[in-house]
Amino acid sequence: MSFTMENNKSLRNWLDQMALSHPLVIAGPCSAETEEQVLKIAHQLKETDATVLRAGIWKPRTRPGNFEGVGALGLKWLQRAKEETGLLITTEVANANHVELALMHDVDILWIGARTTVSPFIVQEIADALRGTKKPVLIKNPVNPDLSLWLGAVERFYTADVQNLGVIHRGFSTYEKTKYRNNPEWQIAIDLQNRFPDLPLLLDPSHIAGRRDIIFDLCQTALDLNYDGLMVETHHDPDHAWSDAAQQITPATLKQMTIDLRIRKEEGDAVEFNNKLGTLRTKIDVIDHQLIEMLGKRMKIADAIGELKRSNNVAILQSKRWNEILGRMILEGEDHHLSEEFILRIFKAIHQESINHQKKMVSVEEKSLQ
Repeated sequence: MSFTMENNKSLRNWLDQMALSHPLVIAGPCSAETEEQVLKIAHQLKETDATVLRAGIWKPRTRPGNFEGVGALGLKWLQRAKEETGLLITTEVANANHVELALMHDVDILWIGARTTVSPFIVQEIADALRGTKKPVLIKNPVNPDLSLWLGAVERFYTADVQNLGVIHRGFSTYEKTKYRNNPEWQIAIDLQNRFPDLPLLLDPSHIAGRRDIIFDLCQTALDLNYDGLMVETHHDPDHAWSDAAQQITPATLKQMTIDLRIRKEEGDAVEFNNKLGTLRTKIDVIDHQLIEMLGKRMKIADAIGELKRSNNVAILQSKRWNEILGRMILEGEDHHLSEEFILRIFKAIHQESINHQKKMVSVEEKSLQ
């Protein structure tokens, strides 16, 4: 069974059946630490827009020796929280044994973590363990920015007859230093959303941010992009949380945040608005076309440079020249109100494409000499 637009219309049903008057809000601690902690947070979340309580039971850490979760014992705490508050419960499962235990304790929603999504072997194991389940399964993006790998995980669950699916955008690891713990790479999530608009898409701002002060802005961006919900790490005493303390907020902060967030209409209802919007979008289309033409012209010059370097036996990469370009473009970008992060991403991509073009010129000569 292939995962196509024709047969994924049922994917949104589980979310529609919740009949929410607002985007889905999943909240709770990074880790279930004690029964008292889980119950305290759950009861405080009852005063917010959250309808699902989340908590990590098994916590595989990047390095051993850190708190790695309380294990199956925590599932009983989640069950009790569900009984006392009426909140649905969700936790991460990373293997078939986790699945069996979660189902045994009537966990309502299961999610697949970013470290799991990168491995088709483990994803297939979990999909087989969940074969035919009616429970919603949410799949986080893989750690690395790979849309195909993310969609591949979705397809494995779908072909295992797990049709109540959704995805969670939690950002992507990068070796570059940015203000985020994990770069959002919004375009990857947008590409997924465009290809499969009936696949519910949630944001995990906590793992993207890595710190609580920018969580609101990330949530607002997600709502502006028509995301279906949020999964926010929430703790009654975040500074003393046993894991990921810096990125957790209090239930009170969550409550105020959901009040302050603005949900925008997907379409304007005024003729004047739509006319103005159409005009502005046409202008963007024209500029985008010009950008492609200019980039094509730039690469033709790169081809000429590659030919010149080849004929003079000069190395392709010229670090001094590259650093000069980068410094100059960052300064010019500031004059046009473009962030340094944006300029770096754009010109690194352009530079890499230029190198690729120049390599082709060198490889042409190598082939002719063989």
